[in-house]
Amino acid sequence: MEALFTVNNLWILVATCFVFLMHLGFASLEAGFVQKKNVVNILFKNSMIISIGLLTYFIIGFNLMYPGAGYEGGFIGKFFVPLDWAGSAVADYAAAAEGGAAYTGYSDFIFQAMFAATCATIVSGAVAERIKLVPFLIFATLFVAISYPITGMWHWGGGWLAEMGFYDFAGSTLVHAAGGFAALAAIILLGARKGKYRKDGRITAIPGHSMPLAAIGVFLLWFGWYGFNGGSVLSADPNGVSLVFVTTSLAAAAGGVAAFFVAYAMFKSYDLSMVLNGILGGLVGVTAGADSFTGMGAITVGAIAGVIIPLSIVFFDKTLKLDDPVGATSVHGVCGIWGTLAVGIFSTNPEHSFVTQLIGTLAVGAFSFVMSFGIMGALKATMGIRVDEEEEIKGLDIGEHDMHAYTDGREDGVFQLTSEG
Repeated sequence: MEALFTVNNLWILVATCFVFLMHLGFASLEAGFVQKKNVVNILFKNSMIISIGLLTYFIIGFNLMYPGAGYEGGFIGKFFVPLDWAGSAVADYAAAAEGGAAYTGYSDFIFQAMFAATCATIVSGAVAERIKLVPFLIFATLFVAISYPITGMWHWGGGWLAEMGFYDFAGSTLVHAAGGFAALAAIILLGARKGKYRKDGRITAIPGHSMPLAAIGVFLLWFGWYGFNGGSVLSADPNGVSLVFVTTSLAAAAGGVAAFFVAYAMFKSYDLSMVLNGILGGLVGVTAGADSFTGMGAITVGAIAGVIIPLSIVFFDKTLKLDDPVGATSVHGVCGIWGTLAVGIFSTNPEHSFVTQLIGTLAVGAFSFVMSFGIMGALKATMGIRVDEEEEIKGLDIGEHDMHAYTDGREDGVFQLTSEG
């Protein structure tokens, strides 16, 4: 028994490390998709989000999301109760092994905390290049501490969606759609980057400064997703973990290929950014049912997500004129909804219902949007959320951080000579 417990617990901790690595993936992807003058700002936000996420989830989020017995079928967990290892989580090795648990309470907390921080990171890229740093950090703190745990409790904490039969294996809705709709609320209130939409109706493309960095970010995210989904088996069960690795891989591959074909048909060019986002869309889509899809089911879900990506990005960008530099609303919001609904269509479990999946994903998306709109709206009214035009033009790296991301002794391509030189 103790040997099995040790293996299970070790796998959860390894998966936690994988999910932690996803934060490097998000940082690299977002840094590559923004202009060079805003790279330090993106990296700063991503560094702070993981730090804020771990602390707030320990102080309030974990018990709010996993309140334990007595909260079954409810809407909210334990508010303002610090994490109690003896009460809320089984932390003692011998007690856990004897009780048949798969891992310690410590492992449970740190694995779930990485998920919480991931949800807030989704918003970071969508609001890039024009949001003030401090208001964003306040938003991230409140979102991770309150909004994410409340909706997470509805299903994973035994709340009303769990009672209804809603299913989200690793978070297509609870993590990704929640983050995507939070991002949507933020960019509506924030507005587009200067020069993005001209008065004559034309749209100006604002390309990212480093596609290699963006590609590295996507591959780091794909790698980390094996922990994100594989760890959600919540044990080292050989068949369960192996199945999830296969479905995750097939969906990502199908998403990239489908986005390639659709993007070429739309733009008559081989668009790397669409392929990268297609891969991520496939990963987001399969996450809700990675343990209950067949191989062909995962390919189908991933391929449809890949088709959605260019269509959704163009819809938000050209039709709604909502500026999202990294496509977070499409990748995480739209594909998160699709993946959750797909459980009701392609799952091998006959108990999974399309109607229940629809109710669940709309409820979580709506709550996340309204909560985020309220938080960001309050910040906009009180302290302002957008940098001034001069700072936006100059770049947030100088305006907010007084430094460059890249330097070789030159500024703007010209060596700065001193009086001695």
